[in-house]
Amino acid sequence: MLLDPAQCYRALSSHDHRFDGRFFVGVATTRIYCRPVCTARTPLREHCLYFPSAAAAEAGGFRPCLRCRPELAPGFATVDANRRLAQAAAGLIEDGRLADARLPDIADTLGVTDRHLRRVFQDEFGVSPIAYAQTQRLLLAKRLLTDTAMPVLDVAMASGFASLRRFNHLFRTRYRFTPAELRRKAPSREHGDTLAFELAYRPPYDWEAMLAFLQRRAIPGVESIERKAYLRTVRIGKSSGWIRVEPSKRRTALQVTVSASLAGAIPALLARVKHLFDAACHPDEIAVALGALARKHPGLRLPGAMDGFEVAVRAILGQQVTVAAATTIAGRLAAAFGEPLATPHAGLERLFPDAAAIAALEAAQVARHGIIASRARAIIALAREVAAGRLRLEPSASVEGTLAALEEIPGIGPWTAQYIAMRALAWPDAFPHPDVAVVKAMKRTPARALAHADSWRPWRAYAVLHLWKSLEATK
Repeated sequence: MLLDPAQCYRALSSHDHRFDGRFFVGVATTRIYCRPVCTARTPLREHCLYFPSAAAAEAGGFRPCLRCRPELAPGFATVDANRRLAQAAAGLIEDGRLADARLPDIADTLGVTDRHLRRVFQDEFGVSPIAYAQTQRLLLAKRLLTDTAMPVLDVAMASGFASLRRFNHLFRTRYRFTPAELRRKAPSREHGDTLAFELAYRPPYDWEAMLAFLQRRAIPGVESIERKAYLRTVRIGKSSGWIRVEPSKRRTALQVTVSASLAGAIPALLARVKHLFDAACHPDEIAVALGALARKHPGLRLPGAMDGFEVAVRAILGQQVTVAAATTIAGRLAAAFGEPLATPHAGLERLFPDAAAIAALEAAQVARHGIIASRARAIIALAREVAAGRLRLEPSASVEGTLAALEEIPGIGPWTAQYIAMRALAWPDAFPHPDVAVVKAMKRTPARALAHADSWRPWRAYAVLHLWKSLEATK
């Protein structure tokens, strides 16, 4: 990533949120690195060094600022092929995958050689994937020490360290103080049944629109909306529990409350919440590309997925029926095959069935819950591909390969595949076509609508959301 010192210093001096997470600034006199939105006194230009990632700053000998907390910076969204590959690898690392696998395994998952992945990753982040992973573990530990009352040993394990001794040594070497010293500096926290985190985003953010989108599609028993907050049950590996997400009252960030039962899966959990709420979005870039279409709702985000399989099933259920009807049927599916889960929230009572559970069924067992036979067969076929590992429905998956694999499943056509790519794969250029509502909003024939949409590349998925939104305004 090329960084222009003059532009970076202007962003730092003005605390420009558009650049938050896009670079970090190291101050030579203090050996501390900050986000460009840091409220500390702006350092002199000649004392500033700029880095494309927190890992690169730490590799340069800088430690994180305790005021702006670089671990809270939003991510970086991109559609360029090599940069998307680097971001996909970074996403898997932040998801904790490198703790259980070698780099060649991650490269194989992404369909490239580990040599190519190292080169692309170095170009994007300024460090190797291994160095990036180590920094992410340390920054997560720093966040847990600051924001929770988890014991230091639990923090080390949750952050992906194999031993407390190794964790203490790396933390002290990198940050020049011990985990216990940081814990003493942090606000006192009480042990409880929940953990709390903040996920920063670049404003504006149309929370009302995001909440309305999710509320219309909320699966009974699995998801609910409560006082302008989104709640749902979650399964990650062997951990399960619930989350609550709402806007922070203090910062341009989302407040995420997590049941303590998910403490062992925090890296993957936060990665999924970022994906669901499109926290890495650059609304200014999208506004420029979409022009007048985005003017009324400049903070509209692309809803992602906590679970790609769940969204894919919803997409199949939504074929040629209303959103409300698809939601009702999804609730029946969850009630019949989802695992019960006790929570303190009314309306949250079970987990959505995973791919393995559905793959073990016969189409007739699914169909008896109000699902037509062809869609039941499509859901079973989808579940078997996902359960077998032949199909990955997550942001790091190959867009082209996933689209082709989806369309090979009988009952999944281009519209459904593109919708799944839009949400499960976080593909910003997805364009479900021919979408009746999109064609109606564009006031064009399907063929002309598709041709006109080329002017919105590579943000056609955001254009779809704005078109859907425009129809709501006319009702």
